[in-house]
Amino acid sequence: MWNAEVSSVPKEPHSCFIPLLKKFLGIAQRHKTFKSRAMITAAEYGETSWELAVHVDQKHGDESMKFKMRVKGDLHIGGLMLKLVEKIKAPQDWSDHALWWDQRKCWLLKTHWTLDKYGIQADADLRYTPQHKPLLLQLPNMKTVKMTVSFSSVVFKAVSEICQTLNIRRSEELSLLKPPYDPSKKKKKKDKNSAHDDIWDIDLLSGGPGGTGPMYSKTMTATYDPENGMPVSATSLWFGENPLAECQPNLPPAELAKMYQQLSLVDKANNNAGWLNSSRSLMEQDIQDEEKLLLRFKYNVFFDLNPKYDAVRITQLYEQARWAILLEEIDCTDEEMLMFASLQYHICKLTMSSEPLDHSNEPEIDEVEAALSNLEVTLEGGHTDRILEDITDIPELADTLRLFRPKRLTLRPYKEYWFVFKDTTISYYKNKEASIGEPIEQFHLRGCEVVPDVNVTDKKFGIKLLLPVADGMNEVYIRCDNETQYAKWKAACILASKGKTMAYSSYKSEVKNIQSFLQMKSLAPPPGHAAPDLDAMEMNAECFVSTRYAKKHKTKQLTARILEAHQNIAGLSLMEAKMRFIQAWQSLPEFGINYYIVRFKGGKRMRFWESHTTV
Repeated sequence: MWNAEVSSVPKEPHSCFIPLLKKFLGIAQRHKTFKSRAMITAAEYGETSWELAVHVDQKHGDESMKFKMRVKGDLHIGGLMLKLVEKIKAPQDWSDHALWWDQRKCWLLKTHWTLDKYGIQADADLRYTPQHKPLLLQLPNMKTVKMTVSFSSVVFKAVSEICQTLNIRRSEELSLLKPPYDPSKKKKKKDKNSAHDDIWDIDLLSGGPGGTGPMYSKTMTATYDPENGMPVSATSLWFGENPLAECQPNLPPAELAKMYQQLSLVDKANNNAGWLNSSRSLMEQDIQDEEKLLLRFKYNVFFDLNPKYDAVRITQLYEQARWAILLEEIDCTDEEMLMFASLQYHICKLTMSSEPLDHSNEPEIDEVEAALSNLEVTLEGGHTDRILEDITDIPELADTLRLFRPKRLTLRPYKEYWFVFKDTTISYYKNKEASIGEPIEQFHLRGCEVVPDVNVTDKKFGIKLLLPVADGMNEVYIRCDNETQYAKWKAACILASKGKTMAYSSYKSEVKNIQSFLQMKSLAPPPGHAAPDLDAMEMNAECFVSTRYAKKHKTKQLTARILEAHQNIAGLSLMEAKMRFIQAWQSLPEFGINYYIVRFKGGKRMRFWESHTTV
């Protein structure tokens, strides 16, 4: 039986496996060939190249050109631009062009870096585009200018170059802001065309790209004093002749009403979110050619305002403050609105009547004497901020004031106490005789916020103190009896909030500024002045107040009140009036407050957050 089974097996048992073996041998041969090819590719990896597409932007609205170049990973950016220019074969200046990577939204400005170091591969989309492009800038005076701006530099540096062109010192105080979104403007195509008619092309006037007119001298470079940053006398005339130093005329009430929009807290927060990032370039923040941006003073801290050398800066500050009042971007009382209106009327009147700026009548200054005086002040420490010779002789304030601490469900009025202000601390006692003992309470004012609570017409002179505590801010109201008392105590509170005492000589100047501010807010004419003539005001009074305030009063009534308030400031010069307007704007309670929409960790709802940008 066994033998029969064995005999049934074929004589060549491997013959049935021959096709299968051939199949496996074929697969092995193909795998060997593929492996050898793969090994060759890996060995020759450094010598391989690929095609890279680069779009070249043209000027004057021409369509961009597209070029494909075969490159290697070890090619540096400078070599890539050189190959591209050789391939374009166009005789023009390419020095301002640079490569922009669309996918990564970044400039390839490090020309010594290779493509591999940047991570550029065949799928990269590069643009060879100018670094300086035209941009529309709305200045604080609502005037729109067109100028060439660097789109590759960070915004901080770009703003510095803009301010240098416009002759505005302290460029760090300004920044660029996206205009608030207005859906109604999409439907108004005619307004867009009419707006372009009012654009002032700086490049044409300054002899820049496309222009030859010498508005700003390119050969005359402003030389600044290294001590205080002021331009020397040789260029002071050049700085004074800048047309941007002139105030813009007030708009008619109808035009002002079109611009007015009632702003809610959400609107204010959204507008504040439009500030560009100062550490990134314009292209990195999706800003396009000829897009409109707002140039504004951002940080509300204005250093070293000098009327002689800062004509443009002061005028633009005044214009930003004026429009903030007229458009009610910052709240103010009716009394303050009339004060601002009288200052505007005075400035407008002087601007229309004044002749072009002439420095020939100014007394000549001996440069050597001025330099020696400056050196003497520097070596002696100066007298403006010098502390009293005896550091222990720090002035004190002691007087009877009224105190009120707001609490819920209370109608308790102000209560009189004896107050003593020493160093940076306020102590109050039951009466003067009790001041030799322990005080009822002490207020440490370092880091606090001082908010005026004043109504000159109603003889209300109050100071609101926001004292920092662990769980927030404590509110304290102090009421003074008269203007003199209010000026002294408020000036002391302002210095104490900055950690300074009344020993600083700036205390006296602060008191004078507060007194002059109260005098401006007084609507009653000075003694000995006759009632104002309503026909003497040739301008429309409604141009100097906000639209909402103009609706409250009749035109004749508004004119009479503005003229009465104007008599208190009629003796101010043009630059003094602008400075007073800026100081009054800074003294408003809401000045320097910005709003943000935030979401706290673990919270479901968004909330508003206030931030103060003043120091």
